[in-house]
Amino acid sequence: MAAKRVSHEPAFVLHRYDWSESSLILEVFTRHQGRIALVAKGAKRPSSNFRPILLPLQPLHVSYGGDAEIRTLKAAEWMGGHVMPTGEALLSGYYLNELLLRLLARDDPHEALFDAYSIVVEILAGDHAGAKAATQAAALRAFELLLLRELGLLPSLDHQTTTLAPLEPESRYALVPEAGLRAADDEETALTGASWAAVQQALDERSALLTTLQLVARLDPPSQSAMRAHLRALLNYHCGVTTLRTRQMMRDLQAL
Repeated sequence: MAAKRVSHEPAFVLHRYDWSESSLILEVFTRHQGRIALVAKGAKRPSSNFRPILLPLQPLHVSYGGDAEIRTLKAAEWMGGHVMPTGEALLSGYYLNELLLRLLARDDPHEALFDAYSIVVEILAGDHAGAKAATQAAALRAFELLLLRELGLLPSLDHQTTTLAPLEPESRYALVPEAGLRAADDEETALTGASWAAVQQALDERSALLTTLQLVARLDPPSQSAMRAHLRALLNYHCGVTTLRTRQMMRDLQAL
């Protein structure tokens, strides 16, 4: 059987590690093929054309071939558009990459998620005209919601999960990893039924990422804090960890 060849595939490098003295193994998120592994032969050599291109959080077009679990990178081209995020935004980008590495299965395409990721990376780099008023934190929350929904890990947010009872607009509800959306035990750390229903409506819109982002940015600070806590607990549960590495790194840097 002839080896499969894919050309000019939109992609982002999620992670890279040494394979030999001169080569790299790349974990790559592509638009049409999903998450894949590639070997970039000779990429560590000073003369390699790959060396300045294969960076995280940069939009690429890649060409590769092979039918094994790890394919061979043939070509890579930087698509331009924005510079690398810096500072806290860079750590936020690495956080997104860690989520994708932990939660996405190999060779499972998610085109809408790829497009959402591309927009969030632009926002982190401060270069997305449609979301200049939005905070980076709101962009992260919107992506977390879309990621969970895309993978079938987010319950419907317009009714209680176990009873299917409608949400009371002024009552408060918590998003619990093993029980979904339910009446909150501690109402101070939960969102109102009206807020959860609005999030569900935003996720159902055609421009789900930007609509959800704008909604999250309009929430009052206690509601934003509660949503961050709920989503973090749900993501950690499905990732099988108590704290993601990038989150711990952020805490350590803030402590310094």
